[in-house]
Amino acid sequence: MGSMRRTVAELVQERWNDHRPGLWFEGRVLSHHRVAAGAAARAALLADLLPPRAEPPHLGVLLDNTPEYPMWLSAAALAGAAVAGINPTRRGPELARDILHTECRVLITEQAHLPLLDGLELPGVRVLVTDTDAYADLLTPYEGTKPDASSASPEDRLLLYFTSGSTGAPKAAICTQGRLAAAGQSLVDHFGVRREDTHYICMPMFHGNAVIADWAPALAAGAGVALRRRFSASGFLADVRACRATYFTYVGRAVQYILATPAHPDDRDNPLRMGFGTEAGAVDAAAFERRFGVRLVEGYGSSEGGAAIQRTSGTPAGAIGRAAPGDDLAVVDPGTLRECPAAVFAGDGRLLNGADAIGELVNRGPNPFEGYWRNPAADADRRRWGSPRSSEAESGGGWYWTGDLFYRDADGYLYFAGRTDDRLRVDSENLAAAVIENILARYEGAAAVAVYAVPDAVAGDQVMAAVALRSAVSFDPLDFGEFLLSQPDLGTKMAPRFIRIVEQMPVTATNKVHRVGLRREGFRCADPVWWRPPGECAYQRLAEAEVEELVAEYRARGREELLTR
Repeated sequence: MGSMRRTVAELVQERWNDHRPGLWFEGRVLSHHRVAAGAAARAALLADLLPPRAEPPHLGVLLDNTPEYPMWLSAAALAGAAVAGINPTRRGPELARDILHTECRVLITEQAHLPLLDGLELPGVRVLVTDTDAYADLLTPYEGTKPDASSASPEDRLLLYFTSGSTGAPKAAICTQGRLAAAGQSLVDHFGVRREDTHYICMPMFHGNAVIADWAPALAAGAGVALRRRFSASGFLADVRACRATYFTYVGRAVQYILATPAHPDDRDNPLRMGFGTEAGAVDAAAFERRFGVRLVEGYGSSEGGAAIQRTSGTPAGAIGRAAPGDDLAVVDPGTLRECPAAVFAGDGRLLNGADAIGELVNRGPNPFEGYWRNPAADADRRRWGSPRSSEAESGGGWYWTGDLFYRDADGYLYFAGRTDDRLRVDSENLAAAVIENILARYEGAAAVAVYAVPDAVAGDQVMAAVALRSAVSFDPLDFGEFLLSQPDLGTKMAPRFIRIVEQMPVTATNKVHRVGLRREGFRCADPVWWRPPGECAYQRLAEAEVEELVAEYRARGREELLTR
């Protein structure tokens, strides 16, 4: 990742007296100098708000992507404090838990989010509302403060950002100033980010993607940023044209939503050079480049910093790349703790030995994982020894287990296959959801596909798929069945037992498919579901009476509780 000796505070200080355009937001433009000045004023205010030698010096930020967000990130860096990004899609006790778990002494929010706080007990938390006169008055005495990075250390905590929380409560991953500055510089070097570039930030800044992969490299290079309050597929192209954006990041289905907007002859008339992100998929990435003339680079970096894959020249289609310098990445079978064999491909690129080649990606070398806030059990689960020959007494703290499924070809290139909790076990065979999704995505009528496990009534799992159809397309079970039969790489156990037709794919606040919700609802949902009854080849509409019969079978076998896992 490069040197971790620089601090984010130093990068902020370097923008003082830089009067180039630095931040675009809803028709307004602030210079780099004004942003740095705003950060310095907020840092001075924060120093007065926090008790002397306060520990921990944490503040929560419950905001959309407004200029206040990067200014408070910068202010925290100058003040030696840490920002906990609070997810505005959380509600009630879960929201209160996030704020209290990270021990925030100050909460920065805006009027639009105040209703989220109604009725919550937040003892010891001072709330500042940015779009009010009281807030402006509070900042006035600190105007003119010059940023001072002299007391900042690379080891200072700067970010507490929550993981997705697919199992249990979300975990707050720690990121220090040194790691964030180094991550930003690494992307500057890898992608050739220039001072004259503008980074378009449309992913939510409470998430690591927007801060680590978009804001940090812009700050490290002295480039500008453009903020979108919330992601909008229809507003994407107009935004990048208005602010002359050259780079953006994405996660999940964002690219798919942009592609679903009406095409225009001048779509390629835009200033973008590239997009960087995850989970766009090879088909959508190629469609994006054809339509907009913009290359999408699929990358991989564990949010916690424990492993990274870099795409280099010669990376095969469908692969993410090879291990970043300094990482010793391996694909390991979690059951045997042995490295999985290399992937075997057919001439047309089909993976032939997925059951053996797919395993969990681990980093066996030193890595900058900095742990989770107040969660030693999660720390231990993430970093643990994997080799039977290793000892807990050895230095290094154990292998880093990413929780992601991959497979590796004979040349060392790595291919993403999903999350470990997206692995299905059907008739004693392990399957990866992402592999099945890539096949189902070829169906012409599908705008989006998500594959997940539902429990089998006897043992293991069954494959279920949610399908969002393209405009004016109706689901034809016979046509879909013929499509499945024509796919040469669709194994006999991969074909979905249940098909759920959704108007729009449910997603999280970071535009990732909301698999937890899909799994919990299973085939008992409000959307139409089609299924293949045992012994049948054709799909038929799942009737309410059949749902009741299925549930009764689960109950009789003592597996009903698995339907809501």
